[in-house]
Formats: sequence, C-alpha cells, structure tokens
Amino acid sequence: MTQNTLLPLRLLLLITLSLSGAAGCGDKEPDAEKYKPTPYQIQVPRFFPTLLNIPSDNPMTVEGIELGRYLFYDGRLSGRTHADSLMSCGSCHRQSRNFEPGIDHPVFQGGMTFGLSGAPTPHAPLPLINLVWNHNGYLWNGLISEDNPDISRRRLEDLVWMGVVAPHEMNGDTNRTKTLIQNTPGYPELFLKAFGSSTVTMENISKAIAQFVRTLISANSRFDKYMRGELQLTQQELNGFILFTTEEGADCFHCHGSSGNPLFTTNLFYNNGKDTEFNDPRDRYAITGNVTDKGAYKATTLRNIALGGPYMHDGRFETLDQVIDFYSHHVQMSPYVNPLMHHVAENGVQLTPVEKAELKAFILSLQDDEFLTNPDLSPPAIFPDGSTYEQVSGRFGNLR
Repeated sequence: MTQNTLLPLRLLLLITLSLSGAAGCGDKEPDAEKYKPTPYQIQVPRFFPTLLNIPSDNPMTVEGIELGRYLFYDGRLSGRTHADSLMSCGSCHRQSRNFEPGIDHPVFQGGMTFGLSGAPTPHAPLPLINLVWNHNGYLWNGLISEDNPDISRRRLEDLVWMGVVAPHEMNGDTNRTKTLIQNTPGYPELFLKAFGSSTVTMENISKAIAQFVRTLISANSRFDKYMRGELQLTQQELNGFILFTTEEGADCFHCHGSSGNPLFTTNLFYNNGKDTEFNDPRDRYAITGNVTDKGAYKATTLRNIALGGPYMHDGRFETLDQVIDFYSHHVQMSPYVNPLMHHVAENGVQLTPVEKAELKAFILSLQDDEFLTNPDLSPPAIFPDGSTYEQVSGRFGNLR
C-alpha cells in the first residue's frame, strides 16, 4: 500500500471519529456539566425508623425537591390550561387537611373526590405523609409495591403518571403533560438543574414530585414532644394512651403502632370488621389472591387524623367520634375478619363515654400543627413562568 492510498484512509477515519464524537455530545445538555444537584439528607426524627424508602435511581436533592414542589401544586400537570381543567396533586391533597381532601373541601363534597372526567375516585384519598418509611405498598390495597409483576407500578414515583392518566383523577395524557410543562418558561431550566437535562420527561416529572412527597414528614406533635421529654401530656391524654396500647382497653396498637412505632401505622392491611359481604374489586384480596385478604385495606396513619375525614376506604364515617363508636360497638364478625380484632365477638371494645373521650384526647395529641402550616410544604406564591398559585390552580385555587 502506497503513502498516497494511506492518506484518504486516515482522513476517513478522522471524519468517522469526529462524527461519532459529535453524536455522543449531542446526547448531553451543553450546560449540564455546570449543574450538580445538591444532595439532600432527610433528618430522621428521634425514635423514628432509620430505613428509608428512597430508590437508588432517584436520590434526594435540593433542586429535585424544589421542582417537585412546583409540579405538585401546578394544575397544568393535567396537560391543560383552561381554569376548569386544571388539576394537580395539591387539588386533592391539602396541606391543612393532612394532605387529604378534608371533609370541608369546597369542590369535593364531603371529601369524596372525582376526576376531570366526572368519574368518582374508587376509594377515599389517603394522606401523603411519612411515606418515606412505607415499604409495604401504596394505596388502600397495596397495588403499588416492589413485588408487583408490572414494573411500571412499583414505586411512589409511579403514582404520579397514574394520577395523570386515570379517569377518576386528571383524565389526561402523559405526552400532553410533558409538552405543556416543556413549553412553560422556567421549567426546562429547573429540570436541567435537577436532572441534567432540560428535556421534560414523565419519568423526571414523577421523580421530582416523589422527592417532594418524601419530605412530607410529620413528627412534632404534642405526643412527640412528650416522648422527647419536652412537655407532659394531660391526665386525660395519658389515660387515652393507656387505652390505645392495651388489648383490654381500645386495642388500637396492633395495627396503628404506638411509642415503639411512632408512624402510628404498620402500613399493613387488615379486615377490621366493617362488613360481612365483600365485593370490592380493589380490596387487598384483588392484589394477593389470598382469601384471608378479602375486605382488607391499609391501616392508615393516625397522625393528624382528626383533619382527615371522611374515614375508612369508602369514607363511610364523617367524624372521628363515629370511628371510635364503631370500634367500640359495631364491629362485625365474618370469616375474613383479622385475628387481631380481639373483641369482634362482642362487637367491639365496648368503651364507656369517658373512655371514648380519653382515647380521642390521646389521638388528638398526634396532631402536628407545625407540619400542617410549614411554608416549605405549601403552594408556592409564584411559579417558574411568573404565574401565581391562583392562576395555575383554577377552581382549586381557594384551597390554601
């Protein structure tokens, strides 16, 4: 081979390498290298579990949480801009109501939600608090869990895209949502800072919102302060605490935790004796196929529970007093009632009026007013494009 024939080959090789390098660089944002998200460390409250449910592919960052807060409250997440068609996570999950709708919701009568299609939500919404400690599945039946065969329904992140497309929620389309957020000034730069790319994806929308939701931590109630030695509970509250934690009393602690489980939920699923017939296609049995799970649902956290009505998966009880009365006198026997319902043969724990008041007083000591008013968890006043909260929340703009 002559020198003259080597030259074109070398040129061809250089051109090929140059083109392949250019293609590789095109996959990255030109400014991505100068953005390094700031790691965010969750401070585990005293006495709380130390094992957190944070996926390795979605580490907590300051920038991700900031973006997630905007998206959580931005009604354009529905993929629409008309005031009547705006809906966000915050439309149903109100901070002042423990990130539930609340029985006084101005749009959803009695706290029972429906989607932009008009379809009712199958179950009453659950509170979005302390979920960073939930390792046993999300929703009333635990559909979203690590062992779900469907890889798109395993993480807290997956609840976001599901909420966008569900007819009983935003009734939208993820492509429309991506396009709208992509074309909203200010958002692409926030995505670049949080994830290294200004291209908006549903995955990164979901990751950002999940990061924000993992910061919704309630751990500073009167009971928490009592456990830390900062104050003394009243005698009525202490009597209620004893009732709560004894099988001979109200027998609540098996499912809802206690001082040794300050989440005040096991995040497990129980048939608690509400019914004798079971035909709900979304109970725990629908997920596991285990006949003992018929009529079983998640035990909700009791933190801030007085603000979270209506109660039970179907919202059948309006008040906390009605719930206490149910467990006292109206529990029903069935082949599927959980064995931990020790007083089912007597239709309940048979609390006296004084004991009911004591139990309620203790449960009210689990209310964390600081959490319910924390401005870092509230709707932003101004959004990335300069819009106000009222402008991006439409008919839900009066929920603060």
